[in-house]
Amino acid sequence: MASSYCFSQASLLSFQGNKSQNVLNYSCAIQNVNYYSMLRRECNAFSWSAKVLLPLTRVQSTVSPRSRPVTTASLAGSSQIASSIFTAGTIIVIPFYTLMVFAPHSGLTKRSIESNIPYIVLGALYAYLLFLSWTPETLRLMFASKYWLPELPGITRMFSSDLTIASAWLHLLTVDLFAARQVFHDGLKDGIETRHSIILCLLFCPVGIMSHMVTKAITHLWRGSRPGREAAETVSRICQE
Repeated sequence: MASSYCFSQASLLSFQGNKSQNVLNYSCAIQNVNYYSMLRRECNAFSWSAKVLLPLTRVQSTVSPRSRPVTTASLAGSSQIASSIFTAGTIIVIPFYTLMVFAPHSGLTKRSIESNIPYIVLGALYAYLLFLSWTPETLRLMFASKYWLPELPGITRMFSSDLTIASAWLHLLTVDLFAARQVFHDGLKDGIETRHSIILCLLFCPVGIMSHMVTKAITHLWRGSRPGREAAETVSRICQE
């Protein structure tokens, strides 16, 4: 009786142990399934990422790392050239304006103003900057409209380069100096005050030209009177001396 009881207890314990082991094995199996499912999803995601990123990596690998510093150095060199020529052009024209304003009747001023050397130098520098800044789309930006006329957006885009801005500055310096020389010669010929107009030609050339025209008209009107004629004769005699 006792042995049968022990046997039944042992069987019950064995059954319970087997049941617990089966539950544990079932839990482990579920965890394994979940783990493998998650691992499979991660592998699929990695495979998709590899398919997307691999072509980008190949494209980036075709760009030589040395080309980036070369491009940066090229831009820095262009900016340095533009800055140097910008300053040089300004320095070239300042002495001529100084002579015309502070020593208009000096022989040195007259000889300097008659010289064509500054225009040759400025023209050469301008041509060099034009060569450096020229691109295949320059003409398209200059004549952007269907009527082959300049448009403001195209000109604005064209002047986004330091080289183009420096070339435009040289363009202004050359034209302004030429206009100031014409005003100076006209003033010497007719005995008209031109210093204020020359200064305006340096800063605002169209205003300087207008100022000379107004000054010339007022001077001619004033000289029509007797005091004006006498003053004009006095000025002319002083200039000849």
